[in-house]
Amino acid sequence: MNSKFLIKGVKPLSGSVKISGAKNSATKLMVASLLSSEKSYFTNSPNKISELGVTIDLCKILGSDVDIKDDTLNIQTEKIKTSEIPTDYGNVNRVSILTAGALIHRTGEALIPIPGGCKIGSRPVNYHIEGLQKLGCSVEVKENFYHLRADRLTGNNIYLDYPSVGATENILMASTLAKGRTIIFNAAIEPEIYDLIKYLQKMGAIIEISTDRKITIEGVDKLYGAKHSVIPDRNQAVSFAVAGLATKGDVFIENAIQDDLITFLNTVRRVGGAFEVKENGIRFFYDGPFKPIAIETNVHPGFMTDWQQPLVILLTQANGISIIHETVYEKRFGYVSELKKMGAEIELYNTCLGGLTCRFANKEYYHSAVVKGPTVLRGEEIDVPDLRAGMSYLIAGLIAEGETLITGVRYIDRGYERIDEKLQGLGADIKRIN
Repeated sequence: MNSKFLIKGVKPLSGSVKISGAKNSATKLMVASLLSSEKSYFTNSPNKISELGVTIDLCKILGSDVDIKDDTLNIQTEKIKTSEIPTDYGNVNRVSILTAGALIHRTGEALIPIPGGCKIGSRPVNYHIEGLQKLGCSVEVKENFYHLRADRLTGNNIYLDYPSVGATENILMASTLAKGRTIIFNAAIEPEIYDLIKYLQKMGAIIEISTDRKITIEGVDKLYGAKHSVIPDRNQAVSFAVAGLATKGDVFIENAIQDDLITFLNTVRRVGGAFEVKENGIRFFYDGPFKPIAIETNVHPGFMTDWQQPLVILLTQANGISIIHETVYEKRFGYVSELKKMGAEIELYNTCLGGLTCRFANKEYYHSAVVKGPTVLRGEEIDVPDLRAGMSYLIAGLIAEGETLITGVRYIDRGYERIDEKLQGLGADIKRIN
């Protein structure tokens, strides 16, 4: 938990790296398995990522038996042992709130700690709670817990003011066993949502997806165990792609899926990077000076907010002024101060610098950035505030002159298994120290 990364930079990355299953999908699939008393089998599971370990521990507390071998994970929860999630799990990650539907269906109630998570914004769960209430769940707030109750949930029409991924996942899972039909309007449609839907369908759920962000769920009386392969992690793919490009290298990312990266690939081309889509992955390679761009984050199929931080590192090496407008999380630029210590020329603004007038307009959130490049980054001691910022610091260290010492590595380990070993395999001079 107290380890650090020491990086010696200015060395092009080269070679092949295999990305693991998506932790943002695997953790939700495990929670969805709680809807059935039967065993489920997952392949391509990122079992060495610490956040999956936290979810495994949580499921075991609730009554799950979990077997792990290599990249397979088998889970069965014959009986729910407790409906109360320990307080600590609300502060470690946000998976606990997603157990609400399964606990209510199987025990009639759920006590969920008010969740925490990465320091990238408020990330309120009001969409989750309001959705569950629409399905007939009563909600009381007791100290730091939500106490949820229902004899059986009932389908309803639910409109999300914002297409929240977590709220969509929560309502999806809760609706599968609800009485009648549920329609989610303005739902999230990320690849991880589709992965969850495919698994739920294998379990026996009836779910239809429309082209206008509408998801319809017809409740069934029972769900079963199922076999499912976790989708590859698109965030890992982007991280390694940017690392390869920023170091002026040549990296092949095995298992990278073009369908999940369309917007990112377009951005790579606009910024002057090069890529080649192959049958089993995508090759990214340096092909001349980088160009400045203007970009806005958005929900899928827009440019993902989790891709913003590594892109900023790449833009510090572009010839000119780039603009990034963050529209998903209001505090996503909290990592910039450490980059400025390394020599990055980045200024933050509380106005909407882009075509979209986002929900943070006329508020005091610094959610737009202007990046001037190219700049020479210098090695420094920097501390990681959250998962995605942590990966961007690694990339910054890889292109910085001298040595970079990165603390707060536990955040990086939440989403990247053996990241130091994988970067070493690409030629990076990085080591984990205590």
